[in-house]
Amino acid sequence: MLGVIVAVWLSERRWRARGGQKGTIIDIAVPAVIFGLIGGRLYHVITDWQTYFGDRAIKEPYKALYIWEGGLGIWGAISLGAVGVWLYVRKRGISMSAMADTVAPGIAFAQAIGRWGNWFNQELYGSPTTLPWGLEIDVDHGGEPGVLYHPTFLYESLWDVALGFALIFLGRRLTLRHGRLFALYVAGYTLGRFWIEGLRIDPVGGVDHAVEFLGLRINQWTSIVLFVGALVFFWATRNKTGVEVVVPPSEGEPGTEVVDPAHSSGQADPGTGESSDDASPEKASPDTGEGPASEPGAPEPGEPKGETSEAEALEVEKPAAEEQKAASGDSADSADSADSADSADSGDSAEPAELSDPEPVTKEKNTR
Repeated sequence: MLGVIVAVWLSERRWRARGGQKGTIIDIAVPAVIFGLIGGRLYHVITDWQTYFGDRAIKEPYKALYIWEGGLGIWGAISLGAVGVWLYVRKRGISMSAMADTVAPGIAFAQAIGRWGNWFNQELYGSPTTLPWGLEIDVDHGGEPGVLYHPTFLYESLWDVALGFALIFLGRRLTLRHGRLFALYVAGYTLGRFWIEGLRIDPVGGVDHAVEFLGLRINQWTSIVLFVGALVFFWATRNKTGVEVVVPPSEGEPGTEVVDPAHSSGQADPGTGESSDDASPEKASPDTGEGPASEPGAPEPGEPKGETSEAEALEVEKPAAEEQKAASGDSADSADSADSADSADSGDSAEPAELSDPEPVTKEKNTR
């Protein structure tokens, strides 16, 4: 569980740095951990079925559910845990390859921490050794008095720590995307697991001896297959390009372009429009689509008005214009169309004169 916490913390920081939303990794950890625990236990029970079933079983069948007594296979945990992650990202519309590359270093560190559970359980130790860091194993766990054994859990823990830092460095230096960083994690882990597994003497697949095929243990053959598969995938995706979605367009800001920072600028995620200034509807003219839609100095929509607008000035000046017409003897009741036209001309000439008055027109003047 401590390994899970570290993996989630690191992966959350890496996901945010890539442009993803906060809390995504925490949400994804729930199905990943649940599926991972189930997968890890299933792999252990399948490969060590003789421990719980059969005539030579040393444990009751129901104890296959006792995960606190040890027995979580990393291969099953990664495989079924990936299914839980895939179900989540598929529902959210996030790229699975982007998620895999993000969590790869965190998984390595989580394994490094989790391996210390083997020390508490005194399990998965290696052959006898005279090295000063040799491990003592109780007789109840298969050890012999006065004999030291290779601490294979410690070797793998140190290997996983080095692998985690190497993945972070290579991911930044080479900008590995589209699942290639995760492929390096698989290749790097299986490479170390192969030689460490060769040191182990604990029974895997059997009761009193390990099941072997052509002189290699089950986990060594699994490491070989996964190592080759990871290298093939890494090579096959060497020229793969495109945008990996880290924030679905439906969850981004309205009208904005959701870009994966892992790629060069201008590569928008599918389903989003252009976000450049030239294509912005607020900045385009309604007639030609070019230039600003308003005159320079015009207030922006929603911006408070500091001075009286031209329309308000006309409303204020209307009563003043009528008073001037009355004082000059213009008759508004005349039936003569010519007189009406003269009156209209007189009114038109008066209004511009008032509008050109350098004194600012305010509501206070209208009150006076």
